Amino acid sequence: MSLVRLKIKGISYSQTQNGAYALILNEVEGDRKLPIVIGAFEAQSIAIALEKEIKPPRPLTHDLFKNFADRFQIVIKQVIIHKLVDGVFYSSIICERDNVEEIIDARTSDAIALALRFDAPIFTYKTILDKAGIFLKFSSKEDEEKDEDDSIVVDEILQEGEAVEIESGAASHGYREMSLDELHKELDKAVANEDYEKAAKLRDEISKRK
Repeated sequence: MSLVRLKIKGISYSQTQNGAYALILNEVEGDRKLPIVIGAFEAQSIAIALEKEIKPPRPLTHDLFKNFADRFQIVIKQVIIHKLVDGVFYSSIICERDNVEEIIDARTSDAIALALRFDAPIFTYKTILDKAGIFLKFSSKEDEEKDEDDSIVVDEILQEGEAVEIESGAASHGYREMSLDELHKELDKAVANEDYEKAAKLRDEISKRK
């Protein structure tokens, strides 16, 4: 079976369903998206890895795994999303140590959080993308009204066990009213309190104004 390389397009969230997030993967050489529902902790960990400027004062679980692997010279070579059963994606982490390759079973959200930290490529099989891949259109970041519209669509589709794409770390309407100084102060506070979900959203709002 042929493999298709994927990249992370963004993370969506539901305003009405607490803790409901969706990771959106995009095929590198194509327009299909692969939406995967993930938990809040995993969404936070992936967002931290994507937002290079946010440095947790203490390592998160996936950072700890990376430090452990580095110490013992274990390298993650790639991640493969290899199976889809009843809406649940199954993944394998391909590791290498002393030129010996090992395959480790993992939840897809954990596998991707680690792949980001090791700069490892993410793949899935063409049959899975044919089955679960979707086409989505989206407007530019400047279209602020789309944030609210997308949140409604995200809520509707997540109720059906699926997901829809919105821009990664979409800022809440409250952040738009804050000055840059206020945003930076809130960002420092969020990082100090280890509220990385909030920090990622603040960082995204700051980036929009640069």
